[in-house]
Amino acid sequence: MTIAQHLATIDRLCSEDFPPEPGRSDAGTGGPGYHIAELVTSEDFWEADGAVREETEEQFEADRDGLSELLTRRWGRPDVMSLSTIFDRTTDGEEIPEPWGLLSSHVPDVHLWKPEGQDRWVALGISQWDSELPFQLLAVVTEVDPP
Repeated sequence: MTIAQHLATIDRLCSEDFPPEPGRSDAGTGGPGYHIAELVTSEDFWEADGAVREETEEQFEADRDGLSELLTRRWGRPDVMSLSTIFDRTTDGEEIPEPWGLLSSHVPDVHLWKPEGQDRWVALGISQWDSELPFQLLAVVTEVDPP
């Protein structure tokens, strides 16, 4: 997918209705109040050495930062929000609304915008569930305020 396609996906999700139930969508996953688009997914790292993993992570960060720069031109500078404290709160048993609870388990931080005139948040983050599993560049569109 190209950057133009990523932007088109984000624009579409900013105007689409949210699904009534959690589940898969054409872009990734969604549920009441949120869409999570899987923009890019790497290969897994079961057989890869550390240098390949590091290079892939750097490329995903560059892709996120490039897309973030384009969104910054539209909506201004993003907040960079760590999700680690949200993850800590979930492990302490606190109920965190989705998509924030789920994201905090595999996305360390997000670039976050609240576009003027919209009731939705837009976030970009890099997911990796475990060191052997693929990286994913995620775009999140949600009406749920960050906790």
